[in-house]
Amino acid sequence: MIYVFKTSVDTNSKLKLASELLNELLADAQWNFDLEDCDNILRIDSETEITELLLKNTVFDCIELE
Repeated sequence: MIYVFKTSVDTNSKLKLASELLNELLADAQWNFDLEDCDNILRIDSETEITELLLKNTVFDCIELE
């Protein structure tokens, strides 16, 4: 399933922290950020339900988009 989130990741330093977290939490998923988008979009392709897990993270803010 593809998940799409608006995030607060808007700098390279925030991207580095977010990447470390995502690699740890979502080892079996594929993800990417689009920092050129005004909403700093995060897309995740995962077989596991990840929404609640991401919304509770303390590294960056995110809101699931429909």
